[in-house]
Amino acid sequence: MFDELWEIDPRADESVLVERIAALERMKAAAAAQQARLAVALDAARKAAEAAAGVPAARRGRGVAAEVALARRDSPVRGSRHLGLAKALVHEMPHTLAALEHGVLSEWRATILVRESACLDVDDRRRLDAELCSEPEGLVGLGDAALAAAAKAAAYRMDPHAVVDRAARAETERAVTIRPAPDTMTYVTALLPVAQGVSVYAALKREADACCDGRSRGQVMADTLVERVTGRSAVLPVPVAVNVVISDQALFGADNAPAVIAGYGPVPSAVAQKLITDAVTERRSRATLRRLYAKPASGALVALESRARLFPKGLAAFIALRDQRCRTPYCDAPIRHRDHAKPHRRGGPTSAVNGLGNCARCNYTKEAPGWEVTAGVDEDGTHTAEFTTPTGEHYHSRAPRMPGTPAAQMGEIEVWLNNRLAQFFAA
Repeated sequence: MFDELWEIDPRADESVLVERIAALERMKAAAAAQQARLAVALDAARKAAEAAAGVPAARRGRGVAAEVALARRDSPVRGSRHLGLAKALVHEMPHTLAALEHGVLSEWRATILVRESACLDVDDRRRLDAELCSEPEGLVGLGDAALAAAAKAAAYRMDPHAVVDRAARAETERAVTIRPAPDTMTYVTALLPVAQGVSVYAALKREADACCDGRSRGQVMADTLVERVTGRSAVLPVPVAVNVVISDQALFGADNAPAVIAGYGPVPSAVAQKLITDAVTERRSRATLRRLYAKPASGALVALESRARLFPKGLAAFIALRDQRCRTPYCDAPIRHRDHAKPHRRGGPTSAVNGLGNCARCNYTKEAPGWEVTAGVDEDGTHTAEFTTPTGEHYHSRAPRMPGTPAAQMGEIEVWLNNRLAQFFAA
C-alpha cells in the first residue's frame, strides 16, 4: 500500500490523483492517532520507572513533553500540547481518537474538540465525545468553525458553570507578545477580554476613518497605536535600547552581510545602518559602541570565563548575543536564562563554553533526571551543544555565526576597509 501511495504518475487520471491525496490525508490522521498512543505509553513508562526509582510524584514525567517535541522536530511548547492532546484522546475521548484513526478527523480538528471540552469533568467530556464523534458521518462536511461551535454548544449544555468559570479564568491570561514577521517587521499581539479588544480596535478604526492624509487605513491604525502607546510620533526614532550586532565591514559599506537585532533576528545591513545612523544623528538619542571579538575565519565569538556561581552581567549578555534564541533544537523562544550546560553542582564551570542561552521551560527541562547537555567548541570556534534525553537520543545545536563575511572570503575588501577606517578616524 505504501509503495503504491509513494508512486506518482503525473499522467494518471485526475480522479486517481485526488484519491491519492485523500488517502495520504487519511494516513496522516492515522499516524497522528498512533503518535498519541505512543506518547501516552512513553509518559506512563517514564512515570513508572521514576516511581520505582523513588522520584517524588510531583516530579515524575518531567521532560517527557520535551522528548516528544524533539522526536517530532517541534518546539517544547508544542510538545506539551501534543502530550496533553494525546492524554485527553487516549484516556477520555475514545470516539474522537477512533475518528482520527480512521481519517474522519484531522489532528487539528481533534485538537479543536479537546480544546473546547477542556473545562468539563471526565464524565461530561466522555458524553460530549460520544455525542459528537460516535457517528463519524455527522462530522463529514463540517468546517473548523462549525465543529468548534458544536463543541462549545455541547459543553455549555452539559456544564454551563464550567464554561462561565473558564471564561472568567481566561481574563487572567491577558498578555502582550511579540514575534518576528517577514521583511524586518514584527507582530505585536495583545490577548485581551473581548470588550477591551473590540474597544481598542474601534478606537483605532475611528482614527483611520477621520484621516485623509494619503496613508492607508492600516497605516493610520498602526501609527496611531504606536503614538498612543509610546507617547511619541511614529516617525521619530524609538526611545528604547536596541542591540544591533553588525560587522565593521557591513557598518562601513564594504560588505552586505546581514546584521542581527537581539531578540528579533537577522536584518539587511542597510536597515541596520539606518537604525545606527538615526541613533547617532538624532539629538535626543544616544548610540553606544560595544566591541565583540570573533575568530576571523569563522565568525565565532571568543570565550569569557568567570569564577562566580551565577553568570556575571557581562558574561550573561555575551551568551545572549552569541546564542540569540533558545538553544534547544526546534525551540525559537526568547532567551530567559543564561545557565550552565553541565550543572555547577556537578562541576560545570561558569564560562562561555559551558554557558547556554535557554528559555525558562527548556532550562528547567534539562535539569530533569536522565537529561544531559554537553557543550563545547568545534574546530572553527563555533559553540556547540549536544542534548541527550533519558531514552538515549542525541540532538545537536550550533550557535548561529556572527554577522559579516568570514575573513577567508573577504579578499581585497579587507584592504579597502582598512583604508576607509583610517580615513574615518583621521577625520
